[in-house]
Amino acid sequence: MRGLVALLALLISGSLAVPVTAADSITFGTPSAQARVGQPLEFSTTFDSDEQPERVELVFSIPGERAVNVLVADVAGGNGQWRASVELAGHTVPNTTFEYHFRARGADGWTSGPRSQVTVVHDRFDWRTVEGSLVRLHWYEGSEAFGQRALEIGEEAVRRASELLGVTETEPIDFFIYASQPDMYEALGTGTRENVGGQAHSEIRTMFGLIEPSEINSDWVDTLVAHELTHLVFDTATNNPYRLPPRWLNEGVAVYLSEGYTTSWRLTVEQAARDDALIPLDGLGGLFPTPVDQFRLAYGESVSAVDYFVRTYGEESLWQLVRSYAQGLSDDEAFSAAIDTDLAGFNAAWMGSLGVDVPSPYGPQPAPPGPVPADWQDQPAGSPAPSPTDPGVPAQTPLSTPDPSPPRPAGDNEPLSVLALVAAGVLLAAVGGVLVMRRRPEADQERPPTAR
Repeated sequence: MRGLVALLALLISGSLAVPVTAADSITFGTPSAQARVGQPLEFSTTFDSDEQPERVELVFSIPGERAVNVLVADVAGGNGQWRASVELAGHTVPNTTFEYHFRARGADGWTSGPRSQVTVVHDRFDWRTVEGSLVRLHWYEGSEAFGQRALEIGEEAVRRASELLGVTETEPIDFFIYASQPDMYEALGTGTRENVGGQAHSEIRTMFGLIEPSEINSDWVDTLVAHELTHLVFDTATNNPYRLPPRWLNEGVAVYLSEGYTTSWRLTVEQAARDDALIPLDGLGGLFPTPVDQFRLAYGESVSAVDYFVRTYGEESLWQLVRSYAQGLSDDEAFSAAIDTDLAGFNAAWMGSLGVDVPSPYGPQPAPPGPVPADWQDQPAGSPAPSPTDPGVPAQTPLSTPDPSPPRPAGDNEPLSVLALVAAGVLLAAVGGVLVMRRRPEADQERPPTAR
């Protein structure tokens, strides 16, 4: 059973290639691509063939990602000379690089063309670049001194975050600084949420930030650059194929290292405590609230919780907590390993330090457990753990992902029908469907360092 499931998964994902037979009758030219912000991505190539191939495909991927994407190409031409093209609509952030090539299936089998790369550019601006040991800073507004200052802040931010979280960065990091909100939102896409002052895309090791001309000499430069680069180091420390850490921990560490638990953040949190308006940490595991007051409170609570953690348990325990997420642990497992209490226990202690009790949850609650068969009563030691519907099992913290269905863990959790799997594979082959697999874009993870 497991062997068949694995085989079909490889076939669907494109990891198991279709057997390729050299076909001398098809000869590809050099492929080309156009990749500009605000325009569809266009891939094309020419090839010589006596007959039009049965099928021509574009195969592309993002370097470092496992997903391989396959799209059917449009073909035009004749008399032995042909042109294949593919247009991809939608938005892709700048500095995203694609590796791609075309392949064709003729009478003699498959033939692959030359491989190439293209990087999405935002070429409306006259970008200037200055490089450090890790950070490459790109900007188009401000003096050379401004660029050098921002670079030095970035290099120091990476050093501090790496030291705190126990990781070593070795690959270059690109940081693009925009001088106006419309310019940056054009880069990030129309789906960008409100109040965004910066955004980190760790999968392409690229940061975007907003620094307007009037702010070039302000402390906002220090805050923004340090905040966004801390996110990238945090991602390196926690990267795993199973789940994301809670957003409040990610943002709390970024604010803690870029600003600290300042008087402004402290007043915000203390006022919410007096008003009985604090949001428990399990309510800040996913996207933060959109209304500006709650949005700012979410950031204040995040840095407050991290500050309390460090004061109570020390920076070494924070390092242990953050790094444990790289193992794919749940929140409760990660906290228990670091400080011998689960997330609910830490949340209660943190809120208690602010002089408030954990509020009763609002909204729909888990349904009570159903009847239990008599044979399941009084299970001996070593019996299976209670089901997630048992009220004694802590609820899972929401994941910071736009997909409401988390990845299914390995194992036979549900019986799978061999016939159903085979039928699914036959159906895919019969309709000639193309499965495009793309990793979730990090663009959904807005990370404004602070209310401005």
